[in-house]
Amino acid sequence: MSAVAAGAPAVSLTGVEQHLLARWPETRMDPTLDRVALLLGLLGRPETEFRSIHLTGTNGKTSTARMVEALLAASRSRTGRFTSPHLESIRERISLEQRPIDVPRFLRSYQAVAEQAALVDAVSTHPVSFFEMTVAMAYHAFADHRVDAAVVEVGMGGRWDATNVIHAEVAAILPVALDHTDYLGPTVEAIAAEKAGIIKRGAVAVSARQPDEVAAVLRARADAVGADLRVEGRDFAVGRRSPTARGQLVSFRGLHRTYDDVPLAVHGEHQAQNAAVAIASVEAFLGGPLDVDLVRRALRQVTSPGRFEIRAGSPRVVLDVAHNPHGARALARNLAEHGPGRTIAVLAVMGDKDVAGVLRELETVVDTVVCARNSSPRSLPAEELAARATDVFGASRVRRATDVPSGLAAARALADTGPGSTDVVLVTGSVVTVGDACSVPTDC
Repeated sequence: MSAVAAGAPAVSLTGVEQHLLARWPETRMDPTLDRVALLLGLLGRPETEFRSIHLTGTNGKTSTARMVEALLAASRSRTGRFTSPHLESIRERISLEQRPIDVPRFLRSYQAVAEQAALVDAVSTHPVSFFEMTVAMAYHAFADHRVDAAVVEVGMGGRWDATNVIHAEVAAILPVALDHTDYLGPTVEAIAAEKAGIIKRGAVAVSARQPDEVAAVLRARADAVGADLRVEGRDFAVGRRSPTARGQLVSFRGLHRTYDDVPLAVHGEHQAQNAAVAIASVEAFLGGPLDVDLVRRALRQVTSPGRFEIRAGSPRVVLDVAHNPHGARALARNLAEHGPGRTIAVLAVMGDKDVAGVLRELETVVDTVVCARNSSPRSLPAEELAARATDVFGASRVRRATDVPSGLAAARALADTGPGSTDVVLVTGSVVTVGDACSVPTDC
C-alpha cells in the first residue's frame, strides 16, 4: 500500500486534500459501518462526547443544517456542523461555532485520524474512504472543541452512511425523492427505507411533508424503534409567507408555540419549509419552545451559499446547486416568484443524474440554456448535454460552452445589461458547477 493510501501525514492543507482524494471517492458506497466504527474506536469514540441532530433527505439538508446550527448558537450552544460536499474549500465541511474549521485544527484532526486509519487499512478489505476520513475528522474536531451540539448532514442515504455511527437524539428528514437510485434503490420507498435508518431508538424524528408512500416508511421505522415522529402539517407548519428583497417574512407553527413575522434571509417556499423543520428539530432537541426574538435574530442572518444565492450586478447572477428534478422544481418556483426578467442558464450536470428530468423542470422558466462541462470527471460532456437540451428546449434556445467560466461569460453576453434590466444569469446543475463559477473572482 502506498504512503498516501496508508495515510502518511501531510503538512499543508493542499497536501492533506491530495491525500484524502487519493482514497476511495465519496461517490463509491460500500454498505458497512465497520471501517468507520473501528476507526472511531481507535480514536477513543469521539462521537459519544457530544449530543447531535442528524439530517437526511434528498434536498435541503445543508440549508436546514445551517438553520439548525444558527438556532442552537443563538440559544448559547457551542456548535459543530458537518456538511457535504463543499463549494470551494474542503474546510467548509467541518464548522465550529458557525465558522469553517481553521487550518491548524483541520491539519491536527487529519493527522490524528490518518495515524489510526493506517491501522484500519491494514486489516480491511477496502481502505478507509475519503468520506469516512472526513466524518472521523469532524467527530474528532467536535470532541476536541467540546461542542455541546453537533449538526450532522448525511452524505448519501442514511442507514449505511458513515455519519450514522452517532446516536442522534433528533433525526430530521427533509423531503425524499428519487436520486442516487444506483445506490439507494429504484423507488422512493426503497430510498426512504435507507434514509429512515438514521432514526434511532427513543429519538425524536422530525419529518418534512412527504409523499404518502414515504410517510408510511418513516412511520414504520419510528414505530419499530420507539421513536416519536413529528410531521409537518400535523405537528408543525409554515404559516403566512411573503417574499422580500432580502429573502422572505414567514410565520411558523412550531411544536410548542407559534413564531410570527420571522425574517428568513434565504429565498423560496422550500426554504421556509426547511426553516420549519429546523425550528421543530431544535425545539425537540432543547425540549421546549424557543424565544421568538432568538428565532428572528438567528434566521434573519442565516446564509446558505449556492442555494438560490443572488449576486448583485448587471446582470444579476443566481447560484443554485440543484442537481435533480426535485431540486430543479424548487429552483423553477423561485425563479418564477422572483421577477419577470429573462433567465439565461449556465448548466453543467453529472452524467449519472436524471438530466432529462432537470431539463424539463427548467424549460418553463429558462429562456436560453448554455450547456457546459464542469470540472468533475463525472460531468456529462457539454456536447451530450446540449443534444439532450435541444430535445427539450429546441435548438434555438441552446448554446454550448467548453467549461463553466466560459459558459458564464457567454451567458453574460446574451443578457441585457442596460439600465432597468431584469435579466438573470443562472448557474446550476451541481455543487461542482457552482464551485466552478465561484472560481471567477467577480462572482464569489
